[in-house]
Amino acid sequence: MGYKNLLVEVTDGVAVVTINRPQVLNSLNGETLAELRQAMREVNERNDVRAVILTGEGGKAFVAGADIAEMKAMNAVEAFAFSRLGHEAMRSIETLSKPIIAAVNGYALGGGLELALACDFIYASEKAKLGLPEVTLGIFPGFGGTQRLPRLIGKGRAKELIYTGKIVDAAEAYTLGIVNKVVAPDQLMEEAIKTARTIAQNGPLAVGMAKDAVNNGYDEARAEGSAIEMTAWGNTFATHDQKEGMGAFLEKRKPAFKGE
Repeated sequence: MGYKNLLVEVTDGVAVVTINRPQVLNSLNGETLAELRQAMREVNERNDVRAVILTGEGGKAFVAGADIAEMKAMNAVEAFAFSRLGHEAMRSIETLSKPIIAAVNGYALGGGLELALACDFIYASEKAKLGLPEVTLGIFPGFGGTQRLPRLIGKGRAKELIYTGKIVDAAEAYTLGIVNKVVAPDQLMEEAIKTARTIAQNGPLAVGMAKDAVNNGYDEARAEGSAIEMTAWGNTFATHDQKEGMGAFLEKRKPAFKGE
């Protein structure tokens, strides 16, 4: 199937899925999220694919976040539906029967980091910047970030990043345990492909079952947590602060939050 916002290439058992919206730093709109969900379904059904790499087109961004221009005018009901679509896309990645590596080649912010966190592990370019800065827009992570990041690096560290909106470089992300490996920008895809091909040489059923065992055995309560996140995230779109935060971002000014 052809995609408007994605590129999908398969070579030697490895599928490379590239988010192809470099003109907006590969930001995630509803159409792109729906295409990601569909692409994961198709990759999952292909017998010639044993491992997947997810990356972003261009050298600036993996995914710079969700599409703020699309989100700004949403009401609470529309925002809940958008969050649900985001969760469905992330779950399609996380529950993919084949291992998937995020190759973070630049900014991975907000929904971009949440996308990377849905992958099995992350390789990052030395130039990568990662974070969940949604609170600076009057909202908070709504695509699973409040659930996946604490389980990866611990509640205290995750809360600090989420509450402050701090953006970290690749080296600090490695120290925190967010990324598995940091490499030179021109070696990122080479390293990701090398690992993916190593995985592809192993028994595909065993690898898939191992992934399922790790994911399902690690935490059985996350579905409930995700439901809480979606509802609360949608409710932020009924606030003045959300409209002010996103308006300020688009207008390139400092927001004046009122707590209402």
